[in-house]
Amino acid sequence: MAKLPDFEGLAMFAKVAEEGSYAAAARAMGVSVPTVSRAVARLEERLGGRLFNRTSRQLSVTEFGLRLVEQASALYREAEDMESSAQELSVQPRGLVRLAVPMSFGLRWVAPLLPELLARYPGLEVDLHLSDSTVDIVAEGFDAALRIAALPDSSLVARRICLVTQYLVASPTYLAQHGCPDHPRELSDHVCMSYAYRARSQVWRFTHTDGTEQDVVPNGPLRVTNSDALVAPLLAGLGIAELPEFIAAEYLADGRLEQVLPHWSMTQGGLHFVTPSARTRPRKVQALAEFFSEHLSNPGWQRPTDPS
Repeated sequence: MAKLPDFEGLAMFAKVAEEGSYAAAARAMGVSVPTVSRAVARLEERLGGRLFNRTSRQLSVTEFGLRLVEQASALYREAEDMESSAQELSVQPRGLVRLAVPMSFGLRWVAPLLPELLARYPGLEVDLHLSDSTVDIVAEGFDAALRIAALPDSSLVARRICLVTQYLVASPTYLAQHGCPDHPRELSDHVCMSYAYRARSQVWRFTHTDGTEQDVVPNGPLRVTNSDALVAPLLAGLGIAELPEFIAAEYLADGRLEQVLPHWSMTQGGLHFVTPSARTRPRKVQALAEFFSEHLSNPGWQRPTDPS
């Protein structure tokens, strides 16, 4: 009879490749370093090839190992999902969830919710990845992501939690010195600072209340990969910029910023909870989706969108 596959060896090989060292993999799996080392050595002997190149300071996957690591990692994740699915009848979701979230939104609105999340689900572990760049959640092994965009067609499964409006804003000082444009075409005469990670393009798309549409390419001395970096230049009166509602609301409320072109709306997106597949979504991921929907479906940052 043929031997059973060495599932333990494959899992530990995948974890070492992911973590970059035997010690880190051992900590992540809650086993000893010798246990991991023996499992990888046993797998190498069975497969007839070296999986890692080892030096005193560095560990790297061999060419032979690279041919196996993707499948081994997928096997590891499938086993984790299988265990999570089997635990769905338990009182509490448990296990590690890797979640990708935009930087500014994550710091302002997700991080403050973490104490309640972890208190509600003590068996849950969250690996929170904060970045404004759009990650490939399938290729990079994320369980889910919160995304703010008008999402294009995708094989991913997205659950919209709430709308997120974009505002064109400037300080009263800037508008007093340079005037307030009445039409998007007039923005060519103004300093326009922009955000680099817009979902579709660097074009600002405006729609008037009467249905008229106008596209503008912003032109100015500053382009950033995080919208919070625009706040200080805006408050200093250096130009006009687009800010998401969850950042702009507090500055619009206290008058430090004013909405520009209030009768023209910018492309409206939404906050979405995105996963690779709804069919295989484990309980731990479903719990996260329900938690964020509960807390963010009627967020405190929202304000009336109709111009006064």
